[in-house]
Amino acid sequence: MAEPSGDHPLRFHIQYIKDLSFENPNAPKIYGLLLKNQPEISVSVDVRSEPLEGRNFEVTLILRVGATIAGQSAFLVDLQYAVVIEVTAEAAEAAEADIERLLLTEGPRFIFPFARATVADMTREGGFPPLVINPIDFERFYAHKREAAKQAQEQAQEQAPEQTPEQTPPEPQSEPAEDKAPLPN
Repeated sequence: MAEPSGDHPLRFHIQYIKDLSFENPNAPKIYGLLLKNQPEISVSVDVRSEPLEGRNFEVTLILRVGATIAGQSAFLVDLQYAVVIEVTAEAAEAAEADIERLLLTEGPRFIFPFARATVADMTREGGFPPLVINPIDFERFYAHKREAAKQAQEQAQEQAPEQTPEQTPPEPQSEPAEDKAPLPN
């Protein structure tokens, strides 16, 4: 654990692999296809924050990396890499939106190199060339995700029928889907 430097609003306490899965469903025949074909790589990213005790939060970077070769699944890596972050007393007085932005941009920025190395190690250990994920601009990712959530909320409001006072809203049928913004280009 590093000591805080100066007046940084966050303290990073511990980082860890929360969940990790590597699937290689078509081994060993996929290696022959790899010699003749270029793999198609897909990467999806998400970031979540959960409050813990006091001013502590768990921030989780979620990476899902897959590859197909000639239409067949080569590998799939699911990684949840997390960090426990303390918001300093001074920063805790900031607006909730500012704290959210700090957690969801600085947290993943701090742990991304470690998560990227884990993905590279897993693909190498799975018999593939190490896959090194390009850097991610988490400020831009956060802004894109917030804009997508705002647009979805506006669409939901536009599509909702007007209700009179005597009408009651219907009961929800199922849990809402998770909001996953695509990785911005």
